[in-house]
Amino acid sequence: MWDEKKVRIVDIAEELGLSTATVSYVLHGKTERISDQTVKRVQAALTERGYIPNMAATLLAQNNSRIIGVVVNDHPKYEGKVLEDPFVSGALNALSDEIESAGYFLMLKKATEIQDLIAFASMWNLDGMILLGFCADEYQQLRDKIRIPFVVYDGFFDNGGNICNLTLDDRDGGRQAGGFFRAGGRTNALFIADNQELPDQDRYRGFCDGLETEADQLIVPMQKEERIRFYHVRIDTIRQYNACFAASDYYAAEFMYIAMEAGIRVPEDIMVIGFDDSSLCRIVKPELSSIRQDVTLRAEKAVQYLLQLKENPHFSATEQLPVTLVLRESCGISS
Repeated sequence: MWDEKKVRIVDIAEELGLSTATVSYVLHGKTERISDQTVKRVQAALTERGYIPNMAATLLAQNNSRIIGVVVNDHPKYEGKVLEDPFVSGALNALSDEIESAGYFLMLKKATEIQDLIAFASMWNLDGMILLGFCADEYQQLRDKIRIPFVVYDGFFDNGGNICNLTLDDRDGGRQAGGFFRAGGRTNALFIADNQELPDQDRYRGFCDGLETEADQLIVPMQKEERIRFYHVRIDTIRQYNACFAASDYYAAEFMYIAMEAGIRVPEDIMVIGFDDSSLCRIVKPELSSIRQDVTLRAEKAVQYLLQLKENPHFSATEQLPVTLVLRESCGISS
């Protein structure tokens, strides 16, 4: 319904005896050909009338929208709750701060198909995108179909150019976990993941490096109900291990609770380490040891790389960020 009290550009222009184009130019900061006196008159009138522009329309109409799209793969394993995942929520929190600090707006999207991002980028006139969780071979296909720059989290692909990829030293993270267990005599160890692909397999290989022996792998179902049943029928087998390294904090915490429900003591009978060092680690009891990735550093680098790509469309980079073992109660270390 039409709001009679809404202030329009045309009303302000008529009041000042100016064209609507002149008022619009002042509103959007395009004042090179407008006198200082006219600019001040228009600005005063806009302030006095309480004019609030349609920011979305204003941004979309500009060549530079100041919008960065952050896209998360809504993989079926998250069962519709991908934004509740500890790693994802932590990454989004850090990205929100960095994007805002750089003077941009964050637009969040969940997607199951990377090709959906072609229409998304065009529809919202995005200045760039940051992508989390898609398959390796999809990024270069996307690069060939859109003009805007994008940065990838954990992309395992041959970078053919015009893409920036921020990975972690996953193998070293596993190596640190395995080395800690080996130093404490906990070499009867188990690795938990829901796949045998990168980056989880790098974490497993590093884990074996640190242990200096092959660890058993337990490849669990992605769906939670199936996973719980999977653990319960294998609880006697799980009792044989004295150390567990999981590919994520969520899987580590879940495993820890199932073990304790079965009377397996943590850390006395089995020590547990996760990956990411998300906020979940400090909520569960016992507090969870984990391989920490610096989400703030990663977000900073993502925005920096996006800005470099905007300046130079041919820029390309793949950077591996360090990780650090953080020990807590699940490994017998008091906080």
